[in-house]
Amino acid sequence: MSKTVRYEVDLSNLPPLTDKQRDELKALSETPERDIDCTDIPPLEEAFWKQAVRNPFYKPTKTSTTVRVDSDVLAWLKSQGKGYQTRINAILREAMIRSLHHND
Repeated sequence: MSKTVRYEVDLSNLPPLTDKQRDELKALSETPERDIDCTDIPPLEEAFWKQAVRNPFYKPTKTSTTVRVDSDVLAWLKSQGKGYQTRINAILREAMIRSLHHND
């Protein structure tokens, strides 16, 4: 007999937050980062980052779209070989991450 308990969660139909949960989330969101105690978390050394790998289970969803791109930009992307759409996505993702960190 298995002792594994499985739960299925319908992410599109979550139960509403309680008032207590809402208050806790509000308090957390208003707490300045400098006031968060991280002393129990060891700093990540350079060796950690050298061995780090992207989460093998993470795969963002893709959305088909139409984008107008300057001809010379498209020619440059295609001149680098197969996978120009993947390169476009990587360039946009890098810009998005830079922008997100810049706004912190």
